[in-house]
Amino acid sequence: MEAFEYEALDAAGHKVSGVMQADTARQARTLLRAQGLLPATVNPVRAIERARQPWAKGISAAELSLLTRQLATLLTAGLTMEQSLTALIEEAAEPMTREVLGGVKTEVIAGLSLAGALAGYGKSFPDFYRALVHGGEESGALPTVLAHLADYLDARQALKQKTSLALLYPILVTVVAITIVTGLGVYVVPQVVQVFAQSRQSLPLLTRGLIALSDFLRGTWPYIVAILIACVAGVRAALRREALRRRWHAALLSLPGIGPLVRGVNTSRFASTLSILVGGGVPLLSALNSGAQVMTNMVMREAIEVAIERVREGAGLARALGASRAFPPLLIHLVASGEVSGKLEQMLGRAAQLETQALERRLAVFLTLLEPVMILVMGGVVLLIVLAILLPIIQINQLVH
Repeated sequence: MEAFEYEALDAAGHKVSGVMQADTARQARTLLRAQGLLPATVNPVRAIERARQPWAKGISAAELSLLTRQLATLLTAGLTMEQSLTALIEEAAEPMTREVLGGVKTEVIAGLSLAGALAGYGKSFPDFYRALVHGGEESGALPTVLAHLADYLDARQALKQKTSLALLYPILVTVVAITIVTGLGVYVVPQVVQVFAQSRQSLPLLTRGLIALSDFLRGTWPYIVAILIACVAGVRAALRREALRRRWHAALLSLPGIGPLVRGVNTSRFASTLSILVGGGVPLLSALNSGAQVMTNMVMREAIEVAIERVREGAGLARALGASRAFPPLLIHLVASGEVSGKLEQMLGRAAQLETQALERRLAVFLTLLEPVMILVMGGVVLLIVLAILLPIIQINQLVH
């Protein structure tokens, strides 16, 4: 069966649209008429092809969170996966969302698992999302896992929005300052230079340096842009090599300021994933395998893979994670407490919450320091340009008097 997107009119003349399953477009029209609808257009859904195009957009983070919660609710209510996806398709407002869900439903009907069907839509469903869905399907607790996953997505989206709003002011200050400096260097300085050249006076060192910099930027800016683009492309190509990417990830963890942020983000994601899966009844080893897939830092992911082998050999989770020294001591102690008390899910959730709070505090401190530093730096640059322009004028006035 294929997925067909349709537009039809109901008995009251209202426009109705959605996605339905049928063998052919003709059968889809027949099914619509059987439902009392007058089909206007019936076209096959090409979601998979469109979703894999480089320019294709995926489902937004906010919409993904809503879809996850709705799917968890429908499955908990006893609907089958096919019925739940049909309801989500009818509820979706965005055409791309309907097409993606229609393609997922087609592949599920064809026999794929939900995680396997989602694999063709990487832009809409990230790796960690598919890993959690896979773990929920293996354990038979998919509705519970999806409900916890929706909570996690909501918290993640809230943190992202908070960070974006906090970064808005520094970004605006930077853009305005760069625009002003560029305008002064490209338009104001050359005109002032012409006045100074007619005076035939020796210019101050600061002014000569500014003139040389202005001439250099005006003559070489296309080459500078090309070099920057080439550097970015070269770095991206180099990071595709696993050995270089691992060295880069290890360097990030060792950097002051940035290292704790990277470690905190990965620890929070790992603890949240493990808490969701363990709470959904997924066996620990399967949960750890899924947890390793959500890690973005290769060094920490390898530490989890080593811990999986230790747990498989009979070691406790806290001891296995602590041996790598890749995770914060707080996580290790809470995991150890959870293993002793039998409340591993709660302790992992608590660890994820504490790491998220610590991450928010670090970001708040970083942004609080960033704003005045940026203002001082940009103000200093503008001051140097103004002084470079004013010093010759002051010098000429002194000569006149």
